[in-house]
Amino acid sequence: MSLLPRQTVREVAHAIKHPRETWDFLRTTLSLFRIFFLTGLFSLLLGGGVIFLWLITLDIPSVDGFHTRRVPESTKIYDRTGKILLYDVHGTIRRTRVSLENISRNTRNASIAIEDTEFYHHMGIKPTAILRALFTNIQDRRFSQGGSTITQQVVKNTLLSSEKTITRKIKEWILSLKIEQILTKDQILEIYLNETPYGGTVYGVEEASKFFFGKTAFEVSLAESAYIAALPQAPTYYSPLGNHRDELEKRKDLVLSRMYETGFITADEYEGAKKEVVEFVAHDDNSIKAPHFVFYVREYLEEKYGVEMVNEGGLSVITTLDNDLQQRAEEVVSRHALENEKKFNAENAAVVAIDPHTGQILALVGSRGYFDDAIDGKFNVALAKRQPGSAFKPFVYAAAFEKGYTPETVVWDVKTQFSLNCPEDVLETNTDCYAPENYDGVFRGPTTLRDALAQSINIPAVKTMYLVGVGPSLEAAQRMGITTLTERSSYYGLPLVLGGGEVTLLEMVSAYGVFANEGKMSPKTPIIKIENKEGDVLEEFIDPVPTDILPTNTALTVSDILSDNEARTRAFGSNSSLYFPGFDVAVKTGTTNDYRDAWIIGYTPDLVLGAWAGNNDNTPMEKKVAGFIIAPLWNEIMRFSLERASQKNFPPPENEDTSLLPPVLRGDWTSVGPHSILYSINKENPRLLAVNPQVDQQFSRWEFGVRNWILGSPLSGAFLGSTTPTTTPAIQYRTTPPTKLISFPVANMVIERGTPTTFKIENSFGDQMRKVSFFLGGVYLGASEGEPFSLSVVPTTSGPTTLRVVAEGLFGVISETVSFSIQ
Repeated sequence: MSLLPRQTVREVAHAIKHPRETWDFLRTTLSLFRIFFLTGLFSLLLGGGVIFLWLITLDIPSVDGFHTRRVPESTKIYDRTGKILLYDVHGTIRRTRVSLENISRNTRNASIAIEDTEFYHHMGIKPTAILRALFTNIQDRRFSQGGSTITQQVVKNTLLSSEKTITRKIKEWILSLKIEQILTKDQILEIYLNETPYGGTVYGVEEASKFFFGKTAFEVSLAESAYIAALPQAPTYYSPLGNHRDELEKRKDLVLSRMYETGFITADEYEGAKKEVVEFVAHDDNSIKAPHFVFYVREYLEEKYGVEMVNEGGLSVITTLDNDLQQRAEEVVSRHALENEKKFNAENAAVVAIDPHTGQILALVGSRGYFDDAIDGKFNVALAKRQPGSAFKPFVYAAAFEKGYTPETVVWDVKTQFSLNCPEDVLETNTDCYAPENYDGVFRGPTTLRDALAQSINIPAVKTMYLVGVGPSLEAAQRMGITTLTERSSYYGLPLVLGGGEVTLLEMVSAYGVFANEGKMSPKTPIIKIENKEGDVLEEFIDPVPTDILPTNTALTVSDILSDNEARTRAFGSNSSLYFPGFDVAVKTGTTNDYRDAWIIGYTPDLVLGAWAGNNDNTPMEKKVAGFIIAPLWNEIMRFSLERASQKNFPPPENEDTSLLPPVLRGDWTSVGPHSILYSINKENPRLLAVNPQVDQQFSRWEFGVRNWILGSPLSGAFLGSTTPTTTPAIQYRTTPPTKLISFPVANMVIERGTPTTFKIENSFGDQMRKVSFFLGGVYLGASEGEPFSLSVVPTTSGPTTLRVVAEGLFGVISETVSFSIQ
């Protein structure tokens, strides 16, 4: 039996029989192989030669005098005039050299664990890390990864420029190999720990230890060492004095985890350090203006150009900051926040101002005082996620106007149970139920969307959210620039309209700019121009081409409502802090249900100004609305702005011919009687009449709320057919009663007790009739919501009695009573 495949056996046999043919084939194959080999070898030698010539011509810095530090060139940040210096990165540089023996073992090991675990084992570079970084750069199509060792970072910090090029990277590799030959590992580590930037003007672990913990680098604890080692990757972002403490905690824990994995610490030390509560030292620095804004800008620069470029690149940064407005805002915030702490238990406040046409940030105040230790003043509340309360409502109403609803559309402000997990007659909020209150505890009955938004009434807002849909409402807010609401719409539900999600003041102010700019968005920016030390322009603001976000008339309609002082007078008074005689100022307040946040955002055609009040630790304030807590602060800054501005009004929205709209969209709710809007219109297309409204899951709940309100209203007699209403009704129904409504029983007839009986209706209205309710002797029996509009009962009482029916439909509400006897 053959051990070779049959085909192979045949080929061997063929070669034996035809030797010349086989030899010619082999000779040709060898010739081709020789050609390919020589060509490849020549290409390799040529390419290698070119690379070799390039390498030997590289201008490699000398390692002589290595210990002499290359002095970095300072980055300077200016206001919008370019004349007022807000911050000099190296204006008060902190740097103290110490020997390795005077740096704690934990600090040394923490830096090695997070930056370069193989530091004591490689020759200055790690080829595997280099290849990995190259692969990532090729994938990202940019030179972002370097695979740097501690040695490479030393070279980068001391001998090379901050440019990001392959040439500089190759120099870095070559110099790292050289440095490893002339210095010991401990010497290299010592230089690294003394030269590394740890945020702001702090360089080296000695200054970092003193600056953050008030200790020397030898005295810091294990947990403090982990914090220090966590900073160099992004010193401004991870700064314990900034807004990313949660991320800093995660990175500190990562450092500890790496130390444990590499054997630098024991399991007990690891667990103990994770639980250790570390106190950071607070600092005052009079050399900085608009500090919250400056560090917002610095973080932007580091993210875009890298920490190294910001620290050493000598950048000149012209920002968008209006220094006069900023200084006034800081003074007003500080004064009012201190007053609010006494009056309302609201110790902090923040302000943001933006030009809606350009998106330029004109002012940003993140707390009542950057150096105020009592409130952790360095925390920038303008960038913090907080619930906006009713300040979120304009996004929902804008989506409603886009969908076809009008400012005159009527919804009923009545106590309503919205949760499908709860009976419709349970008018409270708990785990399963959702029946929100209005801020004043009053329910107003039929209310237009204009009044509901202007007066910040909650129930109509929740109903508007339902009519629009939570998804489309959320999408509208995101379209206008709100990025923090990242969950699915089902996560937020209807409470989103009352501020059930978390947003930032900066993004809210920017989003309101879409209303101010007639539906167009110019993305927010803090930068006018950035130049490098050679004077080359790296970035420059050019008048943007705004993006269309909302239909112009939708934006103008929202502005028209929010600037309608007459519409909001019932809630705020005619001469409130929201009113500026002679100026069009649209404004919306917001207070969370638990009184943890008070908001106000207002705008003119040329300025958007937002303010927040509350407590950094999220504790509640006194139970006062934003109109009391934050509006006076905001009013003072807005008045300062208007004093410097020319008077300019919002264009009025276009008038629409409403004659063909469903009556409830025209404000004429009386033509259909006391019914929720779901009774009249198609929710998905409000310009169409409802066909079968009962199928809507909220229909019976909204109807119940309307009926329940009417029964307790002075107008109930007019609504339900009483001949002696307690007051003269303010609204009369336009109805044409039929000659007869009840067809059975007839007047004065006798019905036998215990006999099944059907009460019947004579429907002369046809499709206009929607519902008939039956009351026997004043007791509600039930209702019929379709032909033949009848109700079957078995009478159990005897004697004279009455049957009263209430019919509801597009004709309004009518009733009829007939007397008869049961025996």
